[in-house]
Amino acid sequence: MTDRPADLDYLSFVDYAIGKTRAELPATDPVAMRLGLTLHRLAGALVYDWESTVHRPRGWSWGGFRVLFVLWLAGPLESRHVARLAGMSRAAVSALVKTLERDGLVTRSAVPRDRRAVELDLTEAGHASVAEAYQEHNEREQAWAASLTPSERTTLIGLLEKLTTGPAAAAAQRLT
Repeated sequence: MTDRPADLDYLSFVDYAIGKTRAELPATDPVAMRLGLTLHRLAGALVYDWESTVHRPRGWSWGGFRVLFVLWLAGPLESRHVARLAGMSRAAVSALVKTLERDGLVTRSAVPRDRRAVELDLTEAGHASVAEAYQEHNEREQAWAASLTPSERTTLIGLLEKLTTGPAAAAAQRLT
């Protein structure tokens, strides 16, 4: 383990962080820490790649794409359902929809049975834009997945799904 944090790279920082943390907090579970840090770093790298190569060139944020993606596949929907499916707050969806509506990609309409609720839908331009973007997005997904064999992909998907449906995930979802 290096003593010079400036010499660390993106991945070697995980080993460094575990060593330093265990020195100060010996009860730290290094495997759980490695899992958390590695998943966080991977998720960040994936989002950065997709956002910088596919979505930002279209003028969208990662959040904006997520709203469009949900509406493309599941819409039209009330904004609260879009928020839940996109894993976002209602406030974040509301702010994003203002931009997406301004850009002619999404429409908002009142829900007759609840005047406080808003239904969101894609415009024709929004549908065409998100479908085109997702083709490119999926090419990036394929590039990332290519590092694994088909069997490894299946195993990893199963393990990730197990984490996302486990007790800690259920507890975290109750907080949202």
